[in-house]
Amino acid sequence: MKITADTEACVASGQCVLLAPGTFDQDEDSGTVVLLAAEPAAGEEDAVRQAELTCPAAAIRVTGA
Repeated sequence: MKITADTEACVASGQCVLLAPGTFDQDEDSGTVVLLAAEPAAGEEDAVRQAELTCPAAAIRVTGA
């Protein structure tokens, strides 16, 4: 599973951070998504997929298994 985050599309809702805090963070200044790892933290696979579905800007993409 690979994760990408489009910081330009991000609207800083923070849903990804709430769902998968080991994989996502927010920039302190802009609030936009910060990808902590291109692959999910241990046990966060389902949460990362949920973050992709929940993102209001469709800024998160998950590919692979």
